[in-house]
Amino acid sequence: MKIDLHSHSTHSDGKESVAEVFQIACESGLDVLALTDHDTMSGWDEARQAASKLSMTFVPGIEITTKHHDVSVHLLAYLPSADYEPLRNRLAEVRLARETRIERYVENLQTEYRHLTMDAVRATLQEEGKSVGRPHIADAMVNLGIFAHRDEAFAGPLDKHSVFHIPSGGIDTLEAVKLVRAAGGVPVMAHPMARSTKNLVITEKHRQRFVEVIEAGLAGFEVYHREVGELARNWLTGLATEFDLVLTGSSDYHGLTGKQNRLGENTTSLEVLRKIEAQASGSAIQWA
Repeated sequence: MKIDLHSHSTHSDGKESVAEVFQIACESGLDVLALTDHDTMSGWDEARQAASKLSMTFVPGIEITTKHHDVSVHLLAYLPSADYEPLRNRLAEVRLARETRIERYVENLQTEYRHLTMDAVRATLQEEGKSVGRPHIADAMVNLGIFAHRDEAFAGPLDKHSVFHIPSGGIDTLEAVKLVRAAGGVPVMAHPMARSTKNLVITEKHRQRFVEVIEAGLAGFEVYHREVGELARNWLTGLATEFDLVLTGSSDYHGLTGKQNRLGENTTSLEVLRKIEAQASGSAIQWA
C-alpha cells in the first residue's frame, strides 16, 4: 500500500483543486493520501468525495503554522475534530495574520517591483477564503512577467534571507501541539531541520528544544522528505526511537507546476499510519 501524508490544494498554496490532486495521486499509484492544506480544513469534504470516486483512502490533515523560540515550525495535524472550536478559532487567527504579513511583504517588494500589488496577489487565489502565502506572491510575479516560475521568485526576492523578507508568525508550537491533541488529533512535525546540510552541527540546545515539543505531546517527525538531510534524519530517528515516536515520509506536494515535489516520492508505511490512527479520537480515516 502506497501512502503519502502531505499534500496541498488550491485551498492553500497548491496549484490544483482537491479533485485534481486526488486524480494525480491515483494516477501516480497512491492508495492513501492526506490533504494537509495550510491552517485550514476547508478542503476535507471535497477530499472525501474525490477519494470515494477513485476508491482511495483519505486521511484528514492540516499543516499548521507555528513558531518555537522564534524558529518557524510547521506542524502536521492528522485526524483532529473539525468541530473543535479552540483549534478552528486559532487557525482563523493565523490566516488573518498571514494576510497582514503578505500585505507588508508586497509593500517591501514594491520598492523594486512597482507593478506588484495585493490585487495581483489575490487574483491568483482560486478558492474563496483560502489561506494566502508567499507562493501567491510568486504566482503574481510570474503572471506579471517578472519571473518565469515560482522557483525563480523563491530563489530571489522571496528567499528568507532577502532584504524583502517579513518573518512569519503562527501559533506557539507547544500550544499548537496541545490544541491538536485536545481536538483528538495527532501532531507530527513537518520536515524538521529542513534544508540542513552535512555541515549541520547538532547541539544540546537542539535536543532541549525538540524535547520540549515532545513533552507537550508531539507524536513524531516527517523525516523522509526531500528537504531533510541525512544527518538530520539520522539524529531525529534516534530521538524518535528514544521517545517511541512515529516516523513518516511524504511528498509535500504543491502541484505539477508548484514545486518539484511529486506525489509518492516519499511514503509512509501502513504500520505507521495505523499507529497514528490508534492515537486519534477526532476525525476518522476514510478507508477505501
